[in-house]
Amino acid sequence: MPASRPIILTCGEPAGVGPELAPKALASGVPFVFLGDPRHLPEGTDWAEVQAPDEQVAKGVLPVLRHDFPAAAIAGQPDPRNAAAVIDVIARAVDLTMTGKAGGICTLPINKEALKTGADFPFPGHTEYLAHLAGDVPVVMMLASTTVTPPCRVVPVTIHVAISEVPRLLTPELLEKAIRITDAAMRRDFGLAAPRLVVAGLNPHAGENGVMGDEELRWMAPLLAKLRAEGFNLNGPLPADTMFHAPARTRYDAAICAYHDQALIPIKTLDFAGGVNVTLGLPFVRTSPDHGTAFDIAGKGLADPASVIAALRMAHDMAEKR
Repeated sequence: MPASRPIILTCGEPAGVGPELAPKALASGVPFVFLGDPRHLPEGTDWAEVQAPDEQVAKGVLPVLRHDFPAAAIAGQPDPRNAAAVIDVIARAVDLTMTGKAGGICTLPINKEALKTGADFPFPGHTEYLAHLAGDVPVVMMLASTTVTPPCRVVPVTIHVAISEVPRLLTPELLEKAIRITDAAMRRDFGLAAPRLVVAGLNPHAGENGVMGDEELRWMAPLLAKLRAEGFNLNGPLPADTMFHAPARTRYDAAICAYHDQALIPIKTLDFAGGVNVTLGLPFVRTSPDHGTAFDIAGKGLADPASVIAALRMAHDMAEKR
């Protein structure tokens, strides 16, 4: 891989699998630095403290930007005393990246309950906090495959809400925002000159001409027609159940979906270990492995590094395109 500014790998929740994945992530071949407390790394980890993200260390050694935490880490048992430090690590990574000292951020998983309990964390998750740190910019979440062909890239317009709330929250304004952010990011971060986007309908069979719901006829189709007139390469609203088999995926670069499971079930079925979470719309690159803290296996050496390796490689590629 060409030389570039390194990616910052934030430590995430130290009682989860994040710290044990960091040394395994050296297999990615991507220049990166671990930002966190070296006491939380697995015993026997070969690491070296660095003072800046681009400081060189010997091959096979994990470079660590030290960020001391109040408490040691007990696998599977988050300590409220460490919550504020987890949050501070994210903010420090954003500052280093936005000031040009790093090429992007790859975030190891946090536990929202632990952060709320220990530090009254007011954000639903990583994505919203990163958007806040960037100046409250509008963002969307994309999940992208890395091991299937054609690739599967999905953007849920509504995310962590009850299914009963989706019809109310899925508005023309919210869908239009998701389309515009996705189109711009596919150009800037994925190098596509004319991204092909498809939009899933809200209802089964995309409403089937109003028989199973009228959102597609009433406002989704007119909105997509307006955006096509502006030059967007858009197709839809389409029945979600026929959008994700391989021949269908050859016809688009990203799929914009109405709600969480409509987007995440297909990608997790197709590429569970290789899926990457990407935040689109930020002024810096951010990716994350598509899994959580996995408290049940933390500290047992069972955590699969495939997703964090994929996330680091995608962050590196995106940073190169910027």
